[in-house]
Amino acid sequence: MKLRRQTPPDPQQLTLQLDFFSPETQPLPAVDKQAAPPASGEPFRPAREPLELEPSPGTPSSQTPARAKRHIRVGEHVLEYRLLRSKRRSIGFLIDEDGLRITAPRWVPLAEIESAIHEKRRWIFAKLSERRERSARRLQPHMQWRDGAALPYFGEQITLRILAAQAAGVAYSAGTRELMVSLPPDASEQQLKDRVQGWLQQEARRVFAERLPVYAGRLGVTYRAFALSSATMQWGSCTADGRIRLNWRLIHFALPMIDYVIAHELSHLREMNHSPRFWATVQSIFPEFEAARRTLRTSGPDTLPEF
Repeated sequence: MKLRRQTPPDPQQLTLQLDFFSPETQPLPAVDKQAAPPASGEPFRPAREPLELEPSPGTPSSQTPARAKRHIRVGEHVLEYRLLRSKRRSIGFLIDEDGLRITAPRWVPLAEIESAIHEKRRWIFAKLSERRERSARRLQPHMQWRDGAALPYFGEQITLRILAAQAAGVAYSAGTRELMVSLPPDASEQQLKDRVQGWLQQEARRVFAERLPVYAGRLGVTYRAFALSSATMQWGSCTADGRIRLNWRLIHFALPMIDYVIAHELSHLREMNHSPRFWATVQSIFPEFEAARRTLRTSGPDTLPEF
């Protein structure tokens, strides 16, 4: 089962729904749905459920025509939002590149919509903050492949050192936190990238091989095999027969993020779904999973070095 990043059909958007029922229908218990549907819209497949990276920028947001913006004071903040009316039976909150968009049934009064905004203010402001942080990171200059460049490794920055030598090689000094790459003087930038990527993949394999048995032991499960993945939209996956794939780019992140993905995938050997029982299983072996999960949700290929 692959670990799926929770998004609506538009991968650039974040959603929250509050269910209501029209006066003509019998009242049912309200449901607060913070988990969005799978990005692909495909039906559930028990053997494959992805943990995906954030998509690269450029994907268009909702095709819904723009609406006049409204404002509401929420605590010390003035919140701007767009309101759309529809035949739906719920109030939907969506965070996209234009900010907050709310879709509500035509029969729900504005006062009730604004009451729902106050009720969900923590979710709204948290998602708006995540969106701003992602946008700020995307504006940062990409890594320059040169001597002295900073490279993310294990959640920290290490320094890239390029040495001219006929024999190519890579050596890492933990003391100085320098990655020394020896290359012929006429080597291309792509050759440099290939050397660094090869070393990072080697490190990822070593770390995964060390951490998988730790969490498998805590959970009391046995995995059949593991392999590196180079997927652009998935952090990891697990099949029903115990085959695990982990994205080598996790080596850029601190150990808690790596451990979270490992704990997540191994938990699928108990629960091949994302039910409350599944998340309880993850929490039983990795209690701090929510913080790591939030970090990975805001990290995508646009925040990592290009190889």
